[in-house]
Amino acid sequence: MLEFITDLWQFVKARKKFWLLPVIVVMSLLGALLVLGPGSSLAPFIYTLF
Repeated sequence: MLEFITDLWQFVKARKKFWLLPVIVVMSLLGALLVLGPGSSLAPFIYTLF
């Protein structure tokens, strides 16, 4: 996973595509929300934290 992130950062830096960073961050947050959302099997464990 770390190798993918470093490759992605090198691509963004080399091609000067810094406008992609907000898109990548938002897509990562949405992906995390889907994984950790209420329909997940992890939901009972998340609810106990709050």
